[in-house]
Amino acid sequence: MDKSLLSDVPQVAIWIARVVVIFGGLVTTAALMSLAERKVSAWMQYRYGPNRVGPFGLLQPLADGLKFLFKEELIPAGANKLLFRLAPAMAAIPSMMTIAVIPIGTLVIDGDTIPLSIAPGVDLGIMYMLALGGLAVYGAILGGWASNSKYSLMGGLRASAQMISYELSLILSILVAVVLSGSLDLTKIVEAQSHGFWNVFTPFGFVAFVLFTIASFAETNRHPFDFAECEPELVGGFHTEYSAMRFALFFLGEYCAMTVMACLNVTLFLGGPSLPFLENTPWWLGIPVFLLKAAFFLFLFIWVRWTLPRFRFDQLMRLGWKVALPIALANLLVAGAWVAFTTKGG
Repeated sequence: MDKSLLSDVPQVAIWIARVVVIFGGLVTTAALMSLAERKVSAWMQYRYGPNRVGPFGLLQPLADGLKFLFKEELIPAGANKLLFRLAPAMAAIPSMMTIAVIPIGTLVIDGDTIPLSIAPGVDLGIMYMLALGGLAVYGAILGGWASNSKYSLMGGLRASAQMISYELSLILSILVAVVLSGSLDLTKIVEAQSHGFWNVFTPFGFVAFVLFTIASFAETNRHPFDFAECEPELVGGFHTEYSAMRFALFFLGEYCAMTVMACLNVTLFLGGPSLPFLENTPWWLGIPVFLLKAAFFLFLFIWVRWTLPRFRFDQLMRLGWKVALPIALANLLVAGAWVAFTTKGG
């Protein structure tokens, strides 16, 4: 019997390769998003944007990284040094680790199927993501409190209030996808949509999709919900006193969180690597389809930033508690009742 090309390759080596590809892709995407942020805003404002470092400015993220490496790191007098150093890592690591359970697609090599996910088929994948995602708020609040600065503290308080408020709507929206698919495993949620009828095409899924998209802007502190930074009022928010690589870690965490939210939106509501109304999308087409869907949401993050004005803080909280949360809760209850009625015959 002929052996496949991967029959003699240790499973540990395959797992390490998946880790390198997925984590490397996430960090590279986060770095390129800093370039895309400036390029897209320049395009919308009829100017050039970065165009000096490398062809078309493509090496600008590398130049920014080198600049951060050689900058001097300062710690304010009176700051809590341990928490001041720990906060940037607490902001970046959770958003990077949540990518582990997202199924990006599959590779088929000589008949062997390799899932493009660090931890495929985790039964409680949704719970893993929610548990880690909830830790990101500690990076903002500790960074603001440990800096011994009133501006930073105010930014940290705003960030924690905003992220906690919209996390409730985010979780309720995710649970709608769980109810529609009947599983907490992200791979099974994608499989439930693989026949081409995505969750977003159902009334409950569409409402959850809209609420999830709005909440993802608030969870990642993006415009028009960027009250954690809000330069006209707070100078720079919770990271005002940070410099060099610690400052860069906050932004790496933000762009990684944006990438993860885009991938999660695609997975929960847009069928992951599948095409609409098409069963059994070929594996070689699934990966670019998934990446294109995620790229659209990443573009949406930038597009909204340079289009919409910022909310007032009272408007932000009112939208989260009095509008988004009741709608998300009612939508989940109705979706659950509908699924129970249709699956058990009333």
